[in-house]
Amino acid sequence: MINTNLGVVETHFANIIWQNEPIHSRELAKICTKELNWKRPTTYNVLRKLCEKGIFQNNDGIVSSKISRQDFYGLQGEQFVEEVFDGSLPAFVAAFTSRKKLSDTDIQELMDIINQGRG
Repeated sequence: MINTNLGVVETHFANIIWQNEPIHSRELAKICTKELNWKRPTTYNVLRKLCEKGIFQNNDGIVSSKISRQDFYGLQGEQFVEEVFDGSLPAFVAAFTSRKKLSDTDIQELMDIINQGRG
């Protein structure tokens, strides 16, 4: 199972990979030096951890994802609803809308999603 628990810096690093994949690990380290001010060993250590979490793979120095960014965030959302709202999507929506009102466009988009999911 993929572990979707990432900190802010790990999430930024993951997004760098998704934006540039497939990418050689040396090139990834150069980007991380610029964007994150990391030394090469830091990049390799964090990459190893995200590979162990099942999100990325490093085959012969070529880094690529095992799961797309969209699928990752979808899975992360599912796990959040499962953990916080006992898997109840209606409870999540009720909590969300108690603090933020939905626009007519939001409501229509949600209705479209619901109708697509009826299969």
